[in-house]
Amino acid sequence: MHEDIHVGGGLVTAFVAYALAAFVILIILRFAFARLRFSRYVANAPLAEAGLYVCVLALLIAFI
Repeated sequence: MHEDIHVGGGLVTAFVAYALAAFVILIILRFAFARLRFSRYVANAPLAEAGLYVCVLALLIAFI
């Protein structure tokens, strides 16, 4: 992982920055999936979104 981030005199781990970036990407994907009516293809849409968030977060950690 990368170094800590200095915020307001405190140190925040890089994981927090990755988690926030993954959340922003998820918000964008939610708009795209809403237009495609993604929820009719899955049985539990919130669970699918949570899994998608975990996958995006893992990709950010692996590739950045």
